[in-house]
Amino acid sequence: MLVLGSSLMRTLAPRALARQVCSSLTTDHRQPEGTFYEFCTYYLKPSNVEEFLYNFKKNVHLRTAHSELVGYWSVAFGGRINTVFHIWKYDSYAHRAAVYKTLAKDKEWQQRFLIPNLPFIDKQESEITYLVPWCKIGKPPKEGFYELVTFLMKPGGPALWGDAFERAVNAHANQGHIKLIGVFHAEYGLLNRVHVLWWTENADIRAAGRQQAHEDPKLVSAVRESVNYLDTQQNMFLIPWSFSPLK
Repeated sequence: MLVLGSSLMRTLAPRALARQVCSSLTTDHRQPEGTFYEFCTYYLKPSNVEEFLYNFKKNVHLRTAHSELVGYWSVAFGGRINTVFHIWKYDSYAHRAAVYKTLAKDKEWQQRFLIPNLPFIDKQESEITYLVPWCKIGKPPKEGFYELVTFLMKPGGPALWGDAFERAVNAHANQGHIKLIGVFHAEYGLLNRVHVLWWTENADIRAAGRQQAHEDPKLVSAVRESVNYLDTQQNMFLIPWSFSPLK
């Protein structure tokens, strides 16, 4: 999320396949270390999208000097347009707090990016997630596009639906049409939510792979088992920006 200086805060306050990536699932959804990932979503005003992104591109080094940027995308379709979505990695909550404290005192960051761009933001959201223990962040084979699939699962956590969900994810990844980048479980935000981030070469290849998936008996069987624990699902197609580490 954007970080405001203390004086500004007072001013504004009133107003190859999945098996190469995954191993066995445990009942605890968190990684053994304290590492977590913050999902940030900014809903921008339509007339200011290009200016906002141009300004961030010019000043991204001021932000990445303090914590790791995993990826930065625009929503192409499947969600609210004029939206940017980005993922930041932190070693711990203390690490995140230290980063935000530093940014609040960073006059260059405040003056060159934050203050000029605040009027361009209509709304922002933050969600804290952990990688599930059976998954690591994958690397795309080349530049392409991304699909973020968000599942709202029935209450009970991975102890209830984890095995079935892992089988469904692996069945999709084993098709070879898409590359699994990461599986994230929400810790703060809307709970019982799981995000699966995929890489694909382009939208047409993704569409062809989805059609083939519907005709794969093993995949259909795995998905049918998993949907018994599913409430809702949303798919968003994402376009990475030139400064995004994941392209």
